[in-house]
Amino acid sequence: YPLCALAVSDERPHYNCPVYKTTARHGMLSTTGHSTNFVMPIRVPSDRPQPHWIGRGVAMITQLDD
Repeated sequence: YPLCALAVSDERPHYNCPVYKTTARHGMLSTTGHSTNFVMPIRVPSDRPQPHWIGRGVAMITQLDD
């Protein structure tokens, strides 16, 4: 089965970390309502609640700045 078709059935502590193409973290909104710079969320195991990471602006970036 493709990985995207598997449902996550457990609710272990995690952070849904956003992944962006660039450090700018913004872009034009597409017809889906997502930024064109947004790639996907990645589920990162964590013993801290989501607001801990959100308040610190934690995100992953797919490229280095020039």
